[in-house]
Amino acid sequence: MASASTWKRVRKLFNDIHLWMGIGAGLVLFVVCFTGTVYTFHEEIDHAINSHKYSVDLPEGGATPLSIEDLSKQLAESVDGSASSVVISEDPKVSYQFSVRKEGERRGTTYLVNQYTGEVLGDTKSGASEFFMVMFRLHRWLMLDTKIGRPIVGWSTVIFILIILTGLVIWVPQKAKSWRQGLKIKWSGNWKRINHDLHNSLGLYTAIFLLIMGLTGLQWSFDWYRDGLRSVLGVEAPQRGGRPEEKAPKDSTTSSQPTLSTEKLISIANTELTYKGTYRIDLPNEDKESVSIRKYSSGFFAGPASDNLTLDSRSGRIISKEIFSDNPFNEKVARSIKALHVGDVFGTFSKIIYFVSCLIATSLPVTGTIIWVNKLKKKAKRKKKSIAVA
Repeated sequence: MASASTWKRVRKLFNDIHLWMGIGAGLVLFVVCFTGTVYTFHEEIDHAINSHKYSVDLPEGGATPLSIEDLSKQLAESVDGSASSVVISEDPKVSYQFSVRKEGERRGTTYLVNQYTGEVLGDTKSGASEFFMVMFRLHRWLMLDTKIGRPIVGWSTVIFILIILTGLVIWVPQKAKSWRQGLKIKWSGNWKRINHDLHNSLGLYTAIFLLIMGLTGLQWSFDWYRDGLRSVLGVEAPQRGGRPEEKAPKDSTTSSQPTLSTEKLISIANTELTYKGTYRIDLPNEDKESVSIRKYSSGFFAGPASDNLTLDSRSGRIISKEIFSDNPFNEKVARSIKALHVGDVFGTFSKIIYFVSCLIATSLPVTGTIIWVNKLKKKAKRKKKSIAVA
C-alpha cells in the first residue's frame, strides 16, 4: 500500500508540473510547433509553386548543358555580378543555381539558370519564399527582436522538453493490464475520451522525435548550450566564414598553367565520388589555388551529409578528401545537428515523419487545454452537487 500511495503522489506531482508548464508555455509552443510544421516542406512547396524557375525542359536531341564558364559569363552580363559557386543537381531537368554577390551586398543572391540555353530564369526570391521566411522568423524568435524572441523560444523549448518527460511518467499506467489501453485511441468513446486518448497516445508515439527536435533546437537560442553541446560531442566550433581555404603546395610545373574548367574538375571528382548526387562547387578563378567541391546523394532515403574534396585548380590534384561516413560518430552527430532538427536525416522519408510529429505537437497544447477545462468543469459539478446534498 505504501508503494502504491507513493507512486500516486509522484504521479500527482508530475501531473501538476506537466499541467502548469503546459499552461504557461502553451501559446508559444503552439506557435513554434505550428510554424515548424509549415516550414518542414518549404523547399519542396516553393519549388512546386515556382516550377518555371526551378525546372527546365530537355532540348530535343539530347543536347548537353553549356559549360559552367559560359553560363557564368552570360549570368554576369545579365545581373552585373560574378558567380562564386554553383549547385548542379543530378536531375537534368533541374536548373543550375548560381550564387552571386554584388558589390555592397552582405549576402549573395541565388540565380536560377537554364543550363541548356543560358537563360536567367530569375532568383530564389518569391511570394512563397517570403511567406516561409515569416514562418521561419516566427519559429526562431516570434518575429520579435532576436535578443528578446530567442530566449523566449529557448526557455519555452526547455519547458517543452520537461513537458514531454513528465508526460511519459504520467502515461505509465498504474496497472499492467492498462498498457494496451494507453497505446490506442478508443474511437467508440465520447468526444472527451477521444480527446484524452489523442493527447496521451499521440504524445507517446511522437515523444522521441519531439525530444530530438527540442534538444537540437536549443543550440540556436543559447550560446552556452551550443558550446556545451560541442564540448560534450568533443568537436571544435567551426571557424567564421566556413572552412579555411586549403592551399596547394607551390609547384613550378603547374603555377603557370591555366585554371582547369569546372567540367574537368567535376570529372575528377566523379572518379573519387562515384555515386550519383548533387554537386556544390566553389567556382575556380585565377586567384584561387584550390577549389572546394561538395557532393551529396539525393532521393527519398538520402541523407544530407556531403562528402568534400579540395582540388588543385590547375593540376586537378586532390589536396584533401573528407568522406562523411569515415568520420567518428561524434563528428557525424555534430555535422548532423541541423538535419536532426528539421528531419532531413533520411531525405523525404524522415521529413514526412517529422511533419506528422510536429503536426501532432501542434495539437497537444489544444487537446491538453481541453482536458484541463473538462477537469475543471467536473470539479465544479462535484462541488455543486456536494453543496446541494449538504
